[in-house]
Amino acid sequence: MRVVFMGNPEIAKQTLTALHESKHEVISVVSNSPKSMGRGRTLNYSPIGKLAQELKLDFIPAESVEDQDFHFKLKSLSPDLFVVVAYKILPRDLLKIPKIGAVNLHASLLPKYRGAAPIQHALLNGDEETGITTFFIEPNVDTGAILLQEKIIVNHEDDFGSLSKRIMVQGAALMLRTLDKIEDGTVQAINQNNDLASLAPKIRKEMYKIDWSQTAQKIHNQIRAFSPSPGAFTTLNEKRLKIFKSKVLMGKQSTGSGKISLLEKNRMAISCGEGELEIFEIQLADKRRMSMAACLQGVQFNLGDPIGE
Repeated sequence: MRVVFMGNPEIAKQTLTALHESKHEVISVVSNSPKSMGRGRTLNYSPIGKLAQELKLDFIPAESVEDQDFHFKLKSLSPDLFVVVAYKILPRDLLKIPKIGAVNLHASLLPKYRGAAPIQHALLNGDEETGITTFFIEPNVDTGAILLQEKIIVNHEDDFGSLSKRIMVQGAALMLRTLDKIEDGTVQAINQNNDLASLAPKIRKEMYKIDWSQTAQKIHNQIRAFSPSPGAFTTLNEKRLKIFKSKVLMGKQSTGSGKISLLEKNRMAISCGEGELEIFEIQLADKRRMSMAACLQGVQFNLGDPIGE
């Protein structure tokens, strides 16, 4: 089939690469227009824009999906299908262009976690299972008929980075199976049950800040959801301290939230509203990311010191 691929971030690259290597023809790639950066005004392309150039694919930079010249370019390509991964909301007129329709890859088991941040919300909620879904796009966000789904186990040590990588790989394979089934007519589209729907809205900056009055488990999930980037944070001596890796200490009772409750040569834990959290990787203000053990070799902490005040 003749496919136009649409996407922006790193997480979409695996699917574009898989499509390029498949029997389907990627006739063009759509991504955000490059921005001029630095004194030399060097053009900075999105990860998908860069990959399209590396693969020598036709590339259409798009400032706005409402632009009529953009619509005309896509119509002139006579695509069978749009394949969309982590892109923008497509208007109704744009969805009418491909002969078959537009298929999206979403990082959840729809109708659960409709919205911009399904992976982060699955981790924030401590889910032990998530998944991926391909579905036909309609004007409303993430509500279209489901084509294929696949479950993915969330391991206890998973963070946003590790879970995203597995979702990228399995999602690319699921998209190829979806296109093959569309082409041979064996796919069955199933309407979503709106009564089972939940939302995964865009992450707000204030969600990165740790509240030590919360349970150790909830804070641990927050750290996982925002690691490796941008990092959940707290404060130490009025300076920002990012935390990237942690572990709930089982059976430990809180001794007052937001205080250093365990301090050894290579270990440190912080008391929470319920339980204690051992810290393994941090980044002090103006410093590189490092292990807690390495930090303790050069930074002075004291048992009972307040964190987050």
